[in-house]
Amino acid sequence: MTGPNTTDQERGLKRELTARQMAMVAVGGSIGTGLLLGSGAAIQVAGPAVVLTFALSALISWTVAMALGEMSSVHPAAGSFGVYADLYLNRWAGFIARYGYWFAVVIVVGSEVVAAATYMRQWYPAVPALVWMVTFGLFLLAINFFSVGHYGTFEYWFALLKVVTIFVFIVTGAALLFSGKVQPQYVADGGFAPKGWPAPLMAMSFGLYSFLGIEMVAISSGEARSRKDVARATRIAFATLVLVYVGAMAVLVGVMPWKNAGVSESPFVTVFKVAGIPAAGFIMNFVVLSAALSGANASLYVASRMLFALARSGYAPQRMGVLNQHGVPMGALLVSMGGIVGAILLQLRNANAYLYIINAALVGGMIAWLVSLIAHVRFRRTISAAQLAEIGLRSALGGVGSILGFVAIVAAIACTWWVSQSSVAAKSAGIYLVVLTVAYWLVRRK
Repeated sequence: MTGPNTTDQERGLKRELTARQMAMVAVGGSIGTGLLLGSGAAIQVAGPAVVLTFALSALISWTVAMALGEMSSVHPAAGSFGVYADLYLNRWAGFIARYGYWFAVVIVVGSEVVAAATYMRQWYPAVPALVWMVTFGLFLLAINFFSVGHYGTFEYWFALLKVVTIFVFIVTGAALLFSGKVQPQYVADGGFAPKGWPAPLMAMSFGLYSFLGIEMVAISSGEARSRKDVARATRIAFATLVLVYVGAMAVLVGVMPWKNAGVSESPFVTVFKVAGIPAAGFIMNFVVLSAALSGANASLYVASRMLFALARSGYAPQRMGVLNQHGVPMGALLVSMGGIVGAILLQLRNANAYLYIINAALVGGMIAWLVSLIAHVRFRRTISAAQLAEIGLRSALGGVGSILGFVAIVAAIACTWWVSQSSVAAKSAGIYLVVLTVAYWLVRRK
């Protein structure tokens, strides 16, 4: 069963991605600056209680993962939640979900490149960040010239490197804590919740941003080998992210004094400096650099596919929907590189560009999540139990879980209003919706 016209609209895409490749695209897109750099800002807001922030974020993202996993297994499409909104809601919802997400992911590409330049400063402080941003931008463009099968293989190993390394980091940090070589910081300097128990909720925007990427399984489903692969990829990606995020944050705030956290250096590097292991700090800086580039690589891939789907649906210039001989939408890819240009300009004007970038990206991503959850409620009313059993993926909470996830996301965005590090999210949400709605009516009139 496929959605009406989705196969025709996306004809030409090569269905070569395996479950593990799709899972690693999502993991690669998620595990980037949100965990490796943005976690520092989250710790500043909540202290050691940030562990609760990431645990709650995992529960919320689980409702999104299950909703999109079910729908993408039944309707595999590069347009993903935009297609589901068209099918189960209306064309306005499909438009704002697609463009809100595309804009968000384009910003994410820029944020990852900014982060990569930040990491390079640890080794080459005299080299301007602009040099690294341009260099990494050209590197990412070259990788995405490959056919999707080759791209999937490259991103799989790229993402696997940081997953394995973070797992080793978790084990090493736990060993430091249990061996007594590092004094546990959970109860030091104000206790587990030095900013108060509401603080973990105030840091939710950083937790949700870290999980932003789980929806990439749905986007890559348009190039999946089979629907069974989509279901497997959803489970693998979510389980990997929960293990990495919650485990890593527990080690971070256990080893590192929470007041030492910031966004000028990855907390992962700081932990090894605190533990007196400089060589490991050097290695971790290399890993977080590769992680940022992996995140940018995955984000650039999904941004190009989302713009391709917009073009094939009539929402973007037709040339954005043209594929080359390798099945790559070159026009959409080049336009999606605009996030790097924007990040370069913003970085030149503001040294704290990173926090502005991730909060602006968060809102666009959350619009796509919210639309997906509403569409899933309608989807569940039309799909049969037999069809769900056939794909091998079923959310235990069904439509109720999507409603709960919707309410939680809205509450998390609203909470950012009172947090200086993330207030951009709440303040820009209304602007996002107004601009996207006006754009929709202008496109529809044409």
